[in-house]
Amino acid sequence: MKKTEKLIEVKNLKKYFHVSKGKLLKAVDDITIDIYKGETLGLVGESGCGKSTAGRTIIQLYKATSGQVIYDGEDIQKKSSTEIKNMKKKMQMIFQDPYSSLNPRMTVLEIISEGIDNHEFHYNKKEKEDKVYELLELVGLNKRHATRYPHEFSGGQRQRIGIARALAVEPEFIIADEPIAALDVSIQAQIVNLLQELQEKKGLTFLFIAHDLSMVKYISDRIAVMYLGIIVELSDSEDLYDEPFHPYTKALLSAIPVPDPKIERIRERIILEGDVPNPMDPPSGCRFRTRCPSAMDICTESVPKWQEVSSNHFVACHLYNV
Repeated sequence: MKKTEKLIEVKNLKKYFHVSKGKLLKAVDDITIDIYKGETLGLVGESGCGKSTAGRTIIQLYKATSGQVIYDGEDIQKKSSTEIKNMKKKMQMIFQDPYSSLNPRMTVLEIISEGIDNHEFHYNKKEKEDKVYELLELVGLNKRHATRYPHEFSGGQRQRIGIARALAVEPEFIIADEPIAALDVSIQAQIVNLLQELQEKKGLTFLFIAHDLSMVKYISDRIAVMYLGIIVELSDSEDLYDEPFHPYTKALLSAIPVPDPKIERIRERIILEGDVPNPMDPPSGCRFRTRCPSAMDICTESVPKWQEVSSNHFVACHLYNV
């Protein structure tokens, strides 16, 4: 069933970093996107394209250079620090590296309790412990794990602890920033399945950031493709895989192995030329033109407009000028 009620509206969001000699690194450069209640929006692209920075700016870990993030109808940037803190209870993040995102000097009980304490949930000691035990059970661990330290767990277990920590303040919206990238392939599916189960049980909304398109397909309702600080394509998950429009999306999808060896042998791989350009000095016009097999003169001269090419399928590419 298609979700239609907006939870997050991101409008013309930019995040620039000042680097050496007065130059600007345009990590996120004018993105506009909606995230609907109860959906999982996948955000994909190569390493360094700005997707993690976009997630951290949406959730206010980074202060936006300009643009708006509207949460449930309210503009976060116009809120006081106290109001933003209260809103942050509703927005949490699961980080990529379960090894570095957990404090090694804290027990699991202390790690999961930290958010509860910071956001002033009025639990007594027994209620807080019971809450932590309940969360551990929810993510596939148990109360015996509460007194242990992060180094005593595997990568997959640590990520489960990170998920429990995010759930401790009862959020509505979770940004999962490459939550399976540091895990063994055998564990990745377990974590993705866990996130889907939690979404169904708690009605959560996810922004799922990843570079692995094959895994994103199974968890996402819609997928946005990001390249060099901008979004180049957005579509329902199935449509994106069945009929990608942007040459960059086509190249990403062509790199995914197909389980059928006969198809795998004959299908065409699209190998992109060169490296991703420097985000401090992006190409004129279309940012992908320096690597695009379909580049035309107009791609150098003007920025392609964002347009709906088919139902709920948007792309920024001169090949589809209408």
